[in-house]
Amino acid sequence: MTDLLISGGTVIDGTGSPGVQADVVVDRGRIVAVGNYLPGSDVLRADRKIDATGLVVAPGFIDMHAHSDLQILANPDHTAKVSQGVTLEVLGQDGLSFAPIDKATRKALRRQIAGWNGEPDDFDFSWSTVGGYLDRLDRGIACNAAYLVPQGTLRMMVVGTENRPATATEIAEMKRLLADGLGDGAVGMSSGLTYPPGMFADNAELVELCKVVAQYNGFYSPHHRSYGKGALEAYGEMIEVARQSGCALHLTHATMNFEPNKGRGPDLLAMIDDALADGVDITIDSYPYLPGATTLSAILPSWSTEDGADTLLARLADPAVRERITFELEQVGTDGCHGCVTDWNTIEIGGVKNEALSGVVGRTVAQLAADSGQKPAEVFFDLLIQDNLATTILQHVGHEENVRAIMRHPTHTGGSDAILVGGKPHPRAWGTFPRYLAYYVRELGVLELADCIHHLTGRPARRLRLSDRGLVREGYHADLVLFDPAGVRDTATFDNPRQQAEGIPWVLVGGVPVIENGHRTDALPGRAIRRSFRKEFR
Repeated sequence: MTDLLISGGTVIDGTGSPGVQADVVVDRGRIVAVGNYLPGSDVLRADRKIDATGLVVAPGFIDMHAHSDLQILANPDHTAKVSQGVTLEVLGQDGLSFAPIDKATRKALRRQIAGWNGEPDDFDFSWSTVGGYLDRLDRGIACNAAYLVPQGTLRMMVVGTENRPATATEIAEMKRLLADGLGDGAVGMSSGLTYPPGMFADNAELVELCKVVAQYNGFYSPHHRSYGKGALEAYGEMIEVARQSGCALHLTHATMNFEPNKGRGPDLLAMIDDALADGVDITIDSYPYLPGATTLSAILPSWSTEDGADTLLARLADPAVRERITFELEQVGTDGCHGCVTDWNTIEIGGVKNEALSGVVGRTVAQLAADSGQKPAEVFFDLLIQDNLATTILQHVGHEENVRAIMRHPTHTGGSDAILVGGKPHPRAWGTFPRYLAYYVRELGVLELADCIHHLTGRPARRLRLSDRGLVREGYHADLVLFDPAGVRDTATFDNPRQQAEGIPWVLVGGVPVIENGHRTDALPGRAIRRSFRKEFR
């Protein structure tokens, strides 16, 4: 007698192969049989049965870019992710997260990325190492989670927040911390090269760190230096870092946004194809929406962010500094805004920490300026100060033709880049994966269903080098999603973003239902996914 039988469904196994009618048998968290069995067969004897008639049975979706680092612990229900079929997410993104960490850095980081993670009251930060954080995840989470060592956090711990090259001694210490994190089970390293202090690292420093990642057979996942005016050059820089270091490269939220990049998605893909032909190991991820999301402070010029948050807030109160920043934002284009002149009509407030400011949520900076009679830049500065830099935004800067071209590429995977906090977070927090299935597969036909599932399951598992996840196959972990191919649909919108998708009645993590008949159970079967490495850092 086994634990679970899923019968009558169409199995799309995550390899890209077409679906087949098959039974799936689960026991002790693993898939033990996949096939067509005669009624009464011993293999079909199970304690529990799910009738999957009319449903697709697929591997659980892997979110290659998630910002749930604290929320997955502070709010363990995690319905936003598991309800859309996510059974594994990759944390530690954009070079800023909470492991490894020391007391001073934790305080600074909580303030800097409150817009990503919130600041949960009385939160128990009981770890200092990557291993300690993974142990904390192992106490029970809704879905599984892998972790990237954040390069910006390493730099904050070792170098501080100064805009200067790291010394040889400092680079050696960052490499040691990185090796410790990878040895604890992290899958690679991330960077946020438009966010301080990680952005102050030059490419030579990044190459040295990536050599360590390569020794541990991990991958480098950079938010590179520009997604706007200098996007192609920035992608090229990261490819060169990978080439020089021998490190696998995952180009995260690989978009071609802002006006200078309209229609230039194929240029990026040609660059990737050339590098692949040269032997560089590259994958990418993207989200199926046009707007992006970040913090309001992210569009500031990098010089203004040097030396930490308190210094930045003091600068923002200085009229002369405001005038200089305004000129760069509106006339030149800051590196924080990816080299593009700021269009205040495209910047919509997504969330605030200061509840007294809740009325600005859902409004663009241009609209707020018109309402108040202020100049847009003054609204911008005042919001940053009043909200202690915690404001999040949506940036309406995407191009549909680029989104479609990029998601067709054979190295593409799915990543939500989802921020779960704020009054009006980006709807990708609740809708990324069903939107792929509903809009880009069923309605537009940009991807075939089996191919899309491969993008969201088997392919990212291969990038993560997980040998027993990402496929519906005997011996694999029973991380599964059952959905109605004709009825699956994202319902989250920009006006009403916290809406559960339709047509996903079952989601299982390790064979345990976390979504049952469309409703969240109280199960927390997820665990940290640790990579084990044979190579040792020297």
